[in-house]
Amino acid sequence: MNKKAVILLSGGLDSATCLAMAKAASFDCYALSFDYGQRHNAELEAAKRVAASLGAVEHRVIKIDLAGFGGSALTDANIAVPVNGAMDDEIPVTYVPARNTVLLSYALAWSEVLKADDIYIGVNAVDYSGYPDCRPEYISAFQAMARLATKVGVEGSSLHIHTPLIRLTKAQIIAEGIKLGVDYSLTTTCYQANEAGEACGVCDACRLRAAGFAAAGVDDPTRYQAAA
Repeated sequence: MNKKAVILLSGGLDSATCLAMAKAASFDCYALSFDYGQRHNAELEAAKRVAASLGAVEHRVIKIDLAGFGGSALTDANIAVPVNGAMDDEIPVTYVPARNTVLLSYALAWSEVLKADDIYIGVNAVDYSGYPDCRPEYISAFQAMARLATKVGVEGSSLHIHTPLIRLTKAQIIAEGIKLGVDYSLTTTCYQANEAGEACGVCDACRLRAAGFAAAGVDDPTRYQAAA
């Protein structure tokens, strides 16, 4: 019997690759997505497509309300999504306050119920936008906390949070996903995709994605919105 793993699945390029890597490592994969009030809700439809395509045992979508706090261009309609690139010396407004901590906590709860010792998350510390909750030291600290805060942890289970993409460039991530059979046309990465899942082509997420496909020498399957 394969071991179980919970995979945080946003519907984007990185999390789809993460799911494929967990499957390749012979885990039974339980995909977990969130409707947290994000403006780019088309990613949830993408997550459903990806989970089905890559054979997740189960895919759950949990509704929470991070938009109730706002504070991010992804959850507050009054804050514009930047389209001119992020400043190198500041955390961009697309950072959602404490998002990965909240999402990992839900993944931790489900993993404990499933008796799964493994959680996958597609954070990246190379081609990313400077988010503090994508750094290796953050993941290490959360893992240490999780082992202290759960029944299975204090009883001796060794929870492991896998971050297989954390040191990879976007091009390397795409190359790995292609090897594992990821269909990137199913994914949605854009911060302001429309209801049809078409990408804007100008936000940071779109720029990183397009540059990754170009660097990997792979045709970009992204569907873009028609120019106004």
